Amino acid sequence: MALWRSTFVVSAMTMLSRILGLVRDMVLLNVFGAGKEFDVFVVAFRIPNFFRRLFAEGAFSQAFIPVLTEYKTKLHVEVQILISRVFGCLLLLMSSLTLIAMLAAPAIVYVYAPGFHEHPDKFVDAVQMFRLTIPYLMFMSLTAFASSILNSYGSFFSPSFSPVLLNAIMIAGAWWLTPYMQTPIMSLGWAVIAAGIIQLAIQIPELWHKKLLIPPRVDFKHEGVKKILRLMLPALFGVSVTQINLLLNTIWASFMQDGSVSWLYSAERMTELPLGLIGVAIGTVILPSLSTRHAEQDVEKFKGMIDWAARVIILVGVPASLALFMLSTPIIQALFQHGEFTPQDTRMTSLALQCMSGGVLAFMLIKVFAPGFYAQQDTKTPVRIGLVAVAANALMNVILITFFKYIDWHAPHMALGISSSFSALVNAGLLYYFLHKRDVFRFGPHWKKIAVQYLIANIVMGIALAIGIHFYNGQLSQWMRITEVLGLCFVGVVAYAFTLLIVGFRPRHLKP
Repeated sequence: MALWRSTFVVSAMTMLSRILGLVRDMVLLNVFGAGKEFDVFVVAFRIPNFFRRLFAEGAFSQAFIPVLTEYKTKLHVEVQILISRVFGCLLLLMSSLTLIAMLAAPAIVYVYAPGFHEHPDKFVDAVQMFRLTIPYLMFMSLTAFASSILNSYGSFFSPSFSPVLLNAIMIAGAWWLTPYMQTPIMSLGWAVIAAGIIQLAIQIPELWHKKLLIPPRVDFKHEGVKKILRLMLPALFGVSVTQINLLLNTIWASFMQDGSVSWLYSAERMTELPLGLIGVAIGTVILPSLSTRHAEQDVEKFKGMIDWAARVIILVGVPASLALFMLSTPIIQALFQHGEFTPQDTRMTSLALQCMSGGVLAFMLIKVFAPGFYAQQDTKTPVRIGLVAVAANALMNVILITFFKYIDWHAPHMALGISSSFSALVNAGLLYYFLHKRDVFRFGPHWKKIAVQYLIANIVMGIALAIGIHFYNGQLSQWMRITEVLGLCFVGVVAYAFTLLIVGFRPRHLKP
């Protein structure tokens, strides 16, 4: 039950964050539209986000938590020393990286979005926005450090609540700060900086209460620091395959028509709703627990945790993928088609969402399968798998973009969505293959019954949604459209849950 309680806390906060995130995107797209100005923000903000997930929430957390779990079995003073040394080293590295990135801003933007260089005003704005937002990387790295400590001690509320603040502050910036800016979109840059500071600040009281707020000291020779660095270097790539694929997609999209970056961004935000609500929540909760089971050498409980997580992920992931595909146009139209966001933007974003929906389940499974390796301090296997996944994404991009160009397809950005989903499927499939090969996790005989139950429920839900879509009216006001989409979602959930009960599935079957 402890796992469920922790998962509920993280999931509830993530749901609040995702709802505010949708409101944020509605506000931003209504204020700025899906054109050149918003393309600049998406590119500039995605760069510090990329490094944040690469260094801080990605490789660092996956390497730090298992080592911290080991130190928790020792004296508390040794834990404090480890935290002090890691704090000092992380602060030095991230502040140095931030300074270098600010100096090299033009080169970084050129690498990340080379197509912008053909439009000088767009390129200059992107460089300026990047320099404004890159300090967010340092603040969020320290926030991820604090969150990892609290998560290791079973505290999940304040770490999972902090993303809510980012969305709330960006909404406030778009509404109230924009009129005072010479370049309106820059209001979002200042909002991002303010959010980074506040997200870090709310972690401090709980760290102080647990006597874990230790002054930083740089010591790269400390045994724990050296171990974290050894684990972190290969994990830099392994945990960030999704981000690297997004980087490649952004590079391609920067050469496409204006709005392509924004369409892909909007579609990606919709796929992050189920991913964040369940995938990230369970991945966050399960890593400290798996690390503890590994330290205790409790093999059966280790396997059981991954099996439980997979059951929950597939229970939610399959219907989420199906619903996003079937309801792509109503969802995008209801949430975003208002103000500067046009019907053409809706059509293009819906196409991108349909392409990305196929990878939702795979992205969620990666959040469960990868910790199975990191908890055992194996960061090399996910790296090898990540290399294959990135290669698959790059190859599919080349093939599909060439094909769409040959047939003169009007929406070439769809190729990037399809490639992203294909890469995620390759990644999740190979992670499972090696877990199965090592007898860490496998879909055993009990999964046959579960698979049949899930399949029947998804078929019934799909039929219910197909019928419900005929009653959707896209000509109504925005809030009425949102109400209708919520009604369609409710119909789908009821049909899915009711069918599961009929075929014999019970909530007790999801016990850890």
